[in-house]
Amino acid sequence: MENELRQNWDKILEHMHTTFSISDVSYRTFIQKLSVYSVQGDLLTILIDDSSIGDSKSFIEQKYSVFLSVSIEEVIGVHYQLKFVALSDLDSKSPYSEKKASSAQVGRNPSINPNNTFDTFIVGDNNDFAHAASLKVAEEPGESINPLYIYGGSGLGKTHLMHAIANYILEHDSSKRVVYVTSETFTNEIVDAVRGSKNDHSQSIKKFREKYRENVDVLLIDDIQFIIGKEATQQEFFFTFSHLTDSKKQVVISSDKHPSTMTTLDERFRSRFEMGITVDVKAPTYETRMAILRSKVDKENIQIDDSILDYIASNITSNIRELQGAINKVISFSRLCAKEVTMDLAKEALSDKINPNIKKPITIDYILEMVAEHFNIPIKDILSNKRSNNIAYPRHICMYMCRELTSSPLAEIGNKLGNRHHSTVLHSIEFIENRMKENDIETIKNIDVLKKKIDPQ
Repeated sequence: MENELRQNWDKILEHMHTTFSISDVSYRTFIQKLSVYSVQGDLLTILIDDSSIGDSKSFIEQKYSVFLSVSIEEVIGVHYQLKFVALSDLDSKSPYSEKKASSAQVGRNPSINPNNTFDTFIVGDNNDFAHAASLKVAEEPGESINPLYIYGGSGLGKTHLMHAIANYILEHDSSKRVVYVTSETFTNEIVDAVRGSKNDHSQSIKKFREKYRENVDVLLIDDIQFIIGKEATQQEFFFTFSHLTDSKKQVVISSDKHPSTMTTLDERFRSRFEMGITVDVKAPTYETRMAILRSKVDKENIQIDDSILDYIASNITSNIRELQGAINKVISFSRLCAKEVTMDLAKEALSDKINPNIKKPITIDYILEMVAEHFNIPIKDILSNKRSNNIAYPRHICMYMCRELTSSPLAEIGNKLGNRHHSTVLHSIEFIENRMKENDIETIKNIDVLKKKIDPQ
């Protein structure tokens, strides 16, 4: 019976996913972290891999244990009593801990943060494609995706992914020559090399090119937008980039913009960047924000009630860096005052960041997040080209709400919601308006509820 349980485990989890309408984000964040630890009679011990989601044992037990028990019984016909154990609670001599310890011993390039790994990167709907592409690059540098271009706003995890790629490659092949550099450092080195060559130090340029072309297997350049427009730097980067990709050496680039939106970007760069894959990192969803906070609390070995984490996650939504700064401030405030973390303490610590009297700005991204949450579908489905009614209808609603609650033009709404033409947005708005004129109860109710969620008066 235990063999049957293990063989059908993935099927059981998927059954739970669909039968109980668990969102894709929650499924990936929590359910896929579960595995069979041991079976003793009718007692089944479930292992929670909490290495990337923090202390979530009580949350999973309370929210999903009944769903899991029912799914097991429906798939294999056996009723088990469930017990949960977290990976972090296992004895330090377990094989899991040994694996973590051994990987920590691998030497690192000083410019690469050893804490920024794939294990510490919280995956959600906002970054799952970027994470998958980055992991693929790390597993097969220079082979399947080259270059990898990661873009998104400040503080959303682009640099973390770049360091994770570097750490993964160095851990699995220490002979690889991995260079991570910011565009500022890259620019300064070019300026110094050019200045040196003008002063009859002919070796300066040669050494620079050897460093970034001959002695590199993987080159990661952060914030490439700062190079664009600086002619000498841009020219040198282009030749370096071309040399490495032509030599099957891996190149990873990050930027705050998609190549197509960089108006000063030379066409040869744009075509070269688009040879590989371009992935974006968006603002974290609520589930992702909660997972990030739980992970931080777990690492700090401090008890903080979920209601407090919910308060932080609900009020700080723009980027991960600000979110991490908020939880760090709460923890530091607690330790300095020698008090346990309560809701009042958290509100006091974050009074300069979270002001309940300040109205939350309503943006297209915020409306998108709220609509996805309301209909319990991933944001990426709304942005996709899927046309099934359970996706298309929320997409129409989203476009209508963006027009109603923001001053954004149709073109901007279309661009934000999957690069759609403004005529598509207009069609969606008219579709919802017609539904409301026809007194469609479902549509009227959805619009009313969403307005109250997005813009509470």
